[in-house]
Amino acid sequence: MFAERLPPHDLQAEEAVVGSILLNPDALLKVTPLLRPEDFYGGKARAVYEACLALAQRGEAINQVSVAHELARTGRLEEMGGNAYLATVIANTPTSVHAEHYARIVARLATYRALIKVGLDIAALGYEAPPDPEAALSRAEDLLFRVRAGRPWRGFLHIREVLDRFLEEGVAMATPQALEPTPGPLATGFSDLDSLLGGLQRSDLIIVAARPSLGKSALALNIALHNAQHLGATVAIFSLEMSADQVALRLLATEAGVDGHRLRLRLYTEAEEKRILDAIGRLSDLSLYIDDTPQLTVRDIWAKAKRLHLERGLGLVVVDYLQLVQAADGRSENRVQEISQISRSLKALARDLNIPVIAVSQMSRAVEVRPSHRPQLSDLRESGSIEQDADVVLFIYREDLYVTEEEWERRNPGTPYPRNIAEVIVAKHRHGPIGSVHLYFNDRYARFEEIRPLSPEG
Repeated sequence: MFAERLPPHDLQAEEAVVGSILLNPDALLKVTPLLRPEDFYGGKARAVYEACLALAQRGEAINQVSVAHELARTGRLEEMGGNAYLATVIANTPTSVHAEHYARIVARLATYRALIKVGLDIAALGYEAPPDPEAALSRAEDLLFRVRAGRPWRGFLHIREVLDRFLEEGVAMATPQALEPTPGPLATGFSDLDSLLGGLQRSDLIIVAARPSLGKSALALNIALHNAQHLGATVAIFSLEMSADQVALRLLATEAGVDGHRLRLRLYTEAEEKRILDAIGRLSDLSLYIDDTPQLTVRDIWAKAKRLHLERGLGLVVVDYLQLVQAADGRSENRVQEISQISRSLKALARDLNIPVIAVSQMSRAVEVRPSHRPQLSDLRESGSIEQDADVVLFIYREDLYVTEEEWERRNPGTPYPRNIAEVIVAKHRHGPIGSVHLYFNDRYARFEEIRPLSPEG
């Protein structure tokens, strides 16, 4: 049925793309993120586009004369109609203003052609009836992922783009530079916790869970920032609760050491402003990407993470938070089963990309009615198989939220009140011992800090 039909294409749009570039070489900067030469269906427009790319790579001028010379140099000018074809393309393009629009048309149709080819390949795979259906399904998924891998991805925002909004009022930004991911285990950035865990092992699913306002998102972001900043890892943050701006400002408050509330209101001193600008420069250099798409499915996370991994080489994924992720089928008839499917998929993502995946998780209210208030694995909200799928489960517990200073003094006379002291409990550790470490939570900066022992002098 499909054999008699031409694949989707639009030669007029393709010629409008190259015509726009010939009219205004700056248009090439707009279309190159959207188009590859193989996206062109027509050979003539593709040849012109390839000539423009070659000239741009050599830093040479792009115009009708230089493009014609480049085509002649590669032996393709005469076969495509010579200078007359270039003149016709220019004459038929009214303006270069809409170059990006033309490029999107070409890219969209190229995707449809790729889907048709993949569909035929998957059909052939089905007719082959291989003995292992799981292997066949994996092969089919890989074919589809290759289509995605060839398309620009617009879901992630580099942290520089997000912070750019903060600097729209005249603050100059630093130029970002990509950092190479570091092989081997990653780190939390807290020496005692790293000693207990042996670092964040690749292919591990790490759950960070706590009741609201205890700092679970802050801990996950602190770990993400440490790995992007000190280990050069490319980090993807899927934020389903906070916007990209909120995430970026949290990271900025953490890095600059400025009160997050006053930062949002821009009520900071000159000295703090200097620290903010310096922090923006440092953060902008990091390979840190934020996706704040609401109502993400686990399939979306998988596809976006895999796409970024193909482009940048992912080192760490953070999902905040797990209960806001939707199952692949979008149904929620049984939320426990849905959460179980999500946790299994996140574990599979960690294994597939060979990176740690940190998933922030809510906890049930059961911890509130328990006399000790200390969390346990059964407190994971809609837990299902979370505790089975996870390689590491971290709980955050703060006694100062449940015990007043007066009660503490009565129970523990002479012992300092644990104000803002967070106990990070390793409740599950597939590769080693469980235990706990204590950190100081600076809620003004949304930052966890190591507790330094006092010197003998005090």
